[in-house]
Amino acid sequence: MLLRRKRMALMLMAVVLMAGLLQGCSFKTDEKDGPGTELVLWTFNELHEKFFLQMADQWNQQHPDELINLKANTFPYDNHHSKLSIALQSGVGAPDIADIEVNKIGNFLKGIPQLVPLNPVIDPEINNIVPSRVQIYGKDGKYYGIDFHVGAEVMYYNKEIMDQAGVNPDSIVTWADYAAAGKQVLAKTGKPMATLETNDLWSYWPMISQQNSDFLDDKGELTLDNETNIKTLEFLQQMIKDKIAIPAPGGGHHMEEYYGFMNKGGAASVWMPMWYMGRFTDYMPDLKGKIIIRPMPAWEKGGFRSAGMGGTGTVVTNQSQHQDLAMRFLAFAKLSKQGNVEIWKQLGFDPIRSEVWTMPEAKAKNKFTEYFGTNIFDTLIEVKDEINAVHIGPKTPDIASAVRNKILYRTLQNGEDPATVLHELADELR
Repeated sequence: MLLRRKRMALMLMAVVLMAGLLQGCSFKTDEKDGPGTELVLWTFNELHEKFFLQMADQWNQQHPDELINLKANTFPYDNHHSKLSIALQSGVGAPDIADIEVNKIGNFLKGIPQLVPLNPVIDPEINNIVPSRVQIYGKDGKYYGIDFHVGAEVMYYNKEIMDQAGVNPDSIVTWADYAAAGKQVLAKTGKPMATLETNDLWSYWPMISQQNSDFLDDKGELTLDNETNIKTLEFLQQMIKDKIAIPAPGGGHHMEEYYGFMNKGGAASVWMPMWYMGRFTDYMPDLKGKIIIRPMPAWEKGGFRSAGMGGTGTVVTNQSQHQDLAMRFLAFAKLSKQGNVEIWKQLGFDPIRSEVWTMPEAKAKNKFTEYFGTNIFDTLIEVKDEINAVHIGPKTPDIASAVRNKILYRTLQNGEDPATVLHELADELR
């Protein structure tokens, strides 16, 4: 009797497990579930989910003979990537379409990717987009993901504070100029020029990218502790010692403490990607009309004034029963002119299709132009050829974790020697 109960329990567990694994598989729906082919989407961002659902509605309006019934699911960031990885490795339960954050893509490109190459839809559009925003999701000449945005790093200046200090942001050309301006801002207003992240990448990574350095080289070899990276970290550390910069309250630029600090005019500037505009509009309402967007300072005159930062690549999994339809829908949503206009209008991202930057829609009234003004894309156009790309590889997830959780905190918060810390962590990663 006891053995029979154990067997029944094991069978029940197996059924529950299989049901969980099968969740997310695609199939042709019947009429009671809505017309069209069901495609399942997994993401970690509710805004992404809303965008894809709206694009599915637009697809259906334009493709009445090829309707899509999109089933979207949003999971917590880590849970999403773990769930997707397990489904792909097991060969069961993966969705048709999924978002993969750029710092996680390396985990999905190891060995033979369980993803569908998107070259059939990307290659015809490669000259119309910023190529690096698909190349970072590529391997061996195949593209596996399409990004939402360029992620161009820019400087956000609080013009009210800069005016009080008598500093014209347009006079800041190099990082040496920026540091000098920071001293004047501190002397005149008592406020720091900048905040630096100690638990995320967006202060440090773009600064080394500007100098053609990175955490990995183009062959995937670790360069975390090279001389450029050491000197850049020393520069940031010196800014903190000089009180030109402070560690971001809460550790990063996505923390509630930080939003409150900046909303009250806590610092004169911050450098972040253009996708950070939505954080200003949503979490720092009191700065409306005070923030201006300008290029980053270069390390030397004529040097790069931006870098492509962050990103989410949307992929089609090899478990999809409707790979061609999923691929064409993804191209409609993220490669087409219509899709890129919607990415700007709905999400406030700098779309990867550069022609959109000069379209009337780029200056049309929305919450972003009302907050920052109508010249947002002027800065992006100015630095168009200076948006340096980063190298992404299988080691990227581990490197990003080390930078986030150890390197920046130890050097910028605790004041440890940058060279010592970088060499130590690089040796561990090697």
